[in-house]
Amino acid sequence: MGGVAMGKVGGGKVGGGKASAGRMGVAAAAALAPAMWGTTYLVTTELLPDGRPMLLAALRALPAGLLLLLLGRKLPRGRWWGRAAILGMLNIGFFFPLIFVGAYHLPGGVAATIGAIQPLLVIGFSAMILGARPSRRAVIAGLVGVVGVGLLVLKGSAKLDGVGIAAMLTAIVIMALGTVLTRKWGKPEGVTMLDLTAWQLTAGGLFLAPLALVTEGAPPAFTGENWIGFAYLGLFGTALAYVLWFRGIDRLGAGPVSFLSLVNPAVATLGGIVVLSQTLTVWQILGLLLALGAMFAGQAPGKPKGEPSTVVRQGGPATAADTREVAAGAEDEPSGGPRREVVAAGGRGGSGD
Repeated sequence: MGGVAMGKVGGGKVGGGKASAGRMGVAAAAALAPAMWGTTYLVTTELLPDGRPMLLAALRALPAGLLLLLLGRKLPRGRWWGRAAILGMLNIGFFFPLIFVGAYHLPGGVAATIGAIQPLLVIGFSAMILGARPSRRAVIAGLVGVVGVGLLVLKGSAKLDGVGIAAMLTAIVIMALGTVLTRKWGKPEGVTMLDLTAWQLTAGGLFLAPLALVTEGAPPAFTGENWIGFAYLGLFGTALAYVLWFRGIDRLGAGPVSFLSLVNPAVATLGGIVVLSQTLTVWQILGLLLALGAMFAGQAPGKPKGEPSTVVRQGGPATAADTREVAAGAEDEPSGGPRREVVAAGGRGGSGD
């Protein structure tokens, strides 16, 4: 076994501009996920059959998961059977149907505003599960994001529904928890993010398929438009989107990536302008600017207070891959032991085995 090596983190640059450029590239790619999710409502209302939320959820998850499983050709091993099942239920199996229940009972603006609290929930779960200390900037950015989304999509005439609110809140809490656990557990050695995404989508899809049959019966005959809608949601809005999303969580941390979810209502609103000829008010423009500002603020790396400017690891010299930037202003206290690292707002506090 190699010796203990130390590398600079806080006091110097590891990787310099290339690391920053790489981080921006990963963030931009991850932002494509909520951007594609922002088109889901439009695709659902224009191309997919009405009144079949469980069927839609199952056909989004299971075919995409099986496709990625065929591409990756890797199955979980050991403890990862259980972890994949847990993550699949949190991120897919429970989340998808709850979102659709909320969508059926709430106006889109109310649902989107509730969804905007996700960054704040991720900050809270990161503190509880990962020991990450949220900064004032992170909390303020999260609150500004909620206000911005509310101004952008919330209407004064919107009616509230207890079932819809409960479903949306539960869905957002579940996804926030799944996001943090995804970061905490990482992925096994030799496994790609495509493989990890395949496991989760397949696990969630296997739960949703029989649920759809029991609650909604046999699927109807699909039209050509239906198939186009399912193909788009399955390939782009699910398979590609979740690979990019989980990759962002793995590379950047749960906190910064959760702020990228604010792209979702912005894209949904812009889609309404382009496709449905809707217009924006001055207040909506202000809300859009606030939401995007909060999203960018959530990506800015912070500096940990009172932390040593080193990473200590076993087995050789420290590399750029050992650096964990403290993003979204969150700080982790070292947990003891030979390996100490400064992690991100959603920083992984454990091995990815």
